[in-house]
Formats: sequence, C-alpha cells, structure tokens
Amino acid sequence: MHTDIRIETADFDVSAEWTALRARLAGRAGAVVAFAGIVRDHAGVDRVSGLYLEHYPGMTEASIEKILAKASARWELIDTVVIHRVGELAPREQIVLVLVAAAHRPDAFAACEFVMDYLKTDAVFWKKEHRPGGDAWIGATAGDRERRNGWAPDDG
Repeated sequence: MHTDIRIETADFDVSAEWTALRARLAGRAGAVVAFAGIVRDHAGVDRVSGLYLEHYPGMTEASIEKILAKASARWELIDTVVIHRVGELAPREQIVLVLVAAAHRPDAFAACEFVMDYLKTDAVFWKKEHRPGGDAWIGATAGDRERRNGWAPDDG
C-alpha cells in the first residue's frame, strides 16, 4: 500500500491531490473516498476566530503511520493520503485531507471514516482555539473517543 503523510502550514489543493492519487492508482482501484476538514467559526455557543495547531515533528507522523497501519490491517487498501495543517488557521480554512483508495467502496468508505476517527483522538497534535473570552486548548471530546472506541476489532 502506498501512503503519503504530510504535515504542512500551507493550504492544499484537493483537486491536485485527487489527480495525483488517480495517476498513481493506474486503474487498480474502484473507489476513492475523500474527507476534507474545515475550521469552524464556533465551538458550541462560543465564537472561534481561529485555531492554532502545534505538532512534534517525527512523533506526529509516526502516530499517523500507526493509524494507517491499523486501517490497512482491517481493509484492503491500495493508497492513502493524509495531509494535516499546523500553525495559525482561520475559520473556513482547510485543516485536513484524507484520501483512501481501495478496490471496492465498502473498504474505502469504512477506512476513511476509521482514519478520521483515530486522527481526532490518537494523532499527536495540540490545538488552541482563539475565542473572545480567551484562548482555550482543546482535545478530543467524549464523542470523539466514543466513535473511535466503536471500531471493535472485528469491524471492517
């Protein structure tokens, strides 16, 4: 399986990433599922004027490699791409892109959702929201952990 993990400050071009993935696949896949995450302008009732993400180079990529290895052990994947931005991000900016290619759509859909659920809880990032009442460091929510924990070993 081909994997591409990138941690970047610059924005990404979904179309260019999609095109590059399709070229690599050379007809081997029947399904590609994409997820692009966007920074929201709110957190519950609080307004959010921005988001700051820190990471630990090397450790962050290793944590994402583990997630992709878990996914490829569960489903027959051909190619995966994870691009995650760090630094200062404004509402409406793209923050993450996950592309998953497989021979068949059930594997691609499930693996993409699995990767996102684990990125929210297990990837090594520190996130701080900029709010009118002051900045707040945020982590995975109980709902995030519940979704991740819902992937029983025999699912997939």
